[in-house]
Amino acid sequence: MVRMSAAERRESVIRAAITEFARGGYKGTSTEVIAKRVGVSQPYLFRLFKNKQELFLAAATRCVGDIRQVLVESARDVPPEGVHMAMANAYKELLAADPDMLLMQMQAYVAVASAEAAGDREFGEGVRAAWEDLWDSTHLILGADAHETTYFHSYGMLINALVSMGFPPEHRVWSGFAEFPAPE
Repeated sequence: MVRMSAAERRESVIRAAITEFARGGYKGTSTEVIAKRVGVSQPYLFRLFKNKQELFLAAATRCVGDIRQVLVESARDVPPEGVHMAMANAYKELLAADPDMLLMQMQAYVAVASAEAAGDREFGEGVRAAWEDLWDSTHLILGADAHETTYFHSYGMLINALVSMGFPPEHRVWSGFAEFPAPE
């Protein structure tokens, strides 16, 4: 049996946390379930992450970072007039291939909003920073056009809402998304 390094084990815990938090949310997911999924003890999990909040934030920021990476890579070597569609298609493919990425995003928004409502602004700082990095990256790729960047992310959030509510792509509410047109 090959032993994992601490970095590899940490990575496997983050991946398991994305899956578990995506499905159960911050409050509904125990660290015991995550530890069990990875095959480690709960005390070992807390050697890698000081608490549940730190683990959740690592999972949430990784999720947004992975989405950012997919979008950036999809636009590489694409002419400027094609980057909007390239990123839109890559995002749709990502959601189809890994639905937990979408669910984790939605759970992160809920957890941050809940913490903020309870007066804990610090909880969401890492998620906001990751999202700002996503915005900045797509903004540059889209020619630093605020209107187009806003349009792109608005459609993306609408897609998130539709998918999270279980609307299948063939449902009539998706009819306007066939080409994901760029703004005029």
